[in-house]
Amino acid sequence: MTNPISLAQGREYLAIPGPSVMPDAVLQAMHRPSPNIYDGELIEMMPALTRDLRRVARTEHHVAIYISNGHGTWEAALSNVIAPGETVLAPASGRFTHGWAEMAEGIGAKVELIDFGTSSPWDMERIADALRADTGYRIKAVLAVHVDTSSSIRNDIPALRALLDDLNHPALLMADCIASLGCDRFEMDAWGVDVMVTACQKGLMTPAGVGFVFFNDKAQAKRAEMPRVSQYWDWQPRAKPELFYQYFNGTAPTHHLYGLRAALDLIHAEGIERVWTRHERLATAIWTACETWAEGGALQLNVADRAHRSHAVTTLRLTDARGTPLRQFTETQMGLTLGIGLGMEDWNGFFRLGHMGHVNGQMVMAILGGMETAMAAQNIPRGKGALEAAAAVLSQ
Repeated sequence: MTNPISLAQGREYLAIPGPSVMPDAVLQAMHRPSPNIYDGELIEMMPALTRDLRRVARTEHHVAIYISNGHGTWEAALSNVIAPGETVLAPASGRFTHGWAEMAEGIGAKVELIDFGTSSPWDMERIADALRADTGYRIKAVLAVHVDTSSSIRNDIPALRALLDDLNHPALLMADCIASLGCDRFEMDAWGVDVMVTACQKGLMTPAGVGFVFFNDKAQAKRAEMPRVSQYWDWQPRAKPELFYQYFNGTAPTHHLYGLRAALDLIHAEGIERVWTRHERLATAIWTACETWAEGGALQLNVADRAHRSHAVTTLRLTDARGTPLRQFTETQMGLTLGIGLGMEDWNGFFRLGHMGHVNGQMVMAILGGMETAMAAQNIPRGKGALEAAAAVLSQ
């Protein structure tokens, strides 16, 4: 046999930071003929579905559902509260704040961007300076990405709320929780978030295609002052529909709803506090292994301080642009797909580990074992004992 064998046969493991691993219960719930969209169980399940979505977001307020990805929810949220010519503040710690800011510019808003780079969380004093300078309250909203999927930075939303309150600034606090909802602790009402956007394909464990905008009464009051909102993006009929089709401004995403129902059942059966704790423990095992490997000098964690790292995604860098070759090895030789380096200047050096949603201890050890194998095959310098260190975390 002249060609080396591949060990990638069998079930592949997609360990990218979304779309995440789909639970069998979700896939089975979606495997059915198209339902009646005018009467019956699909219509009857919607009140409980929206209630359980609000439970995950920890809010008593409103939710609007869109047939869209996260980018769609960015535009939906902006379209309901930001008029052309109005200003938003965007503190950026990765690619996705830039993306949301670009979306705001696309609807005619003015953007004040504060760029903290791709490895540092927000500097609250710099944000405070921008808000203090806004004596005329031109800034109508702050676009706050809770977890940036590109950099894996987790920002402090409660601290930003406290800053706005201390300065008595009326801007809406708008949070992007696309990567964090159902993974990292997030409490919309307790944290004073006015608008939150997310999507179904990460912590909510449902195939991509449905997004959500949660909003409180302060945001709804701003919506009422808007000169116009397009019929499709308008969140009012979606949040308070008189007829079933108004949830979606047309035909429902039928099979996604069945899948989402199954995913929410899994989340609530486990309990959201336990979901957060599970993600924290799994993330800690990954960090511990990566910090051990980093002793060899070739591997670096993008976020130095554990307190600012996401529990859903970890961004890593290998020196000499070896991130892409490592990913190629794990995918072709191990059946393990890791996330690409996204939004980084040295994108071939970076790669990302997704550990969100339907993930357990043996899956995390599989990620780490695949990485160890790839680094051995490619002679990448690394500290010893990484897997043992991760196992010690999981065995506690």
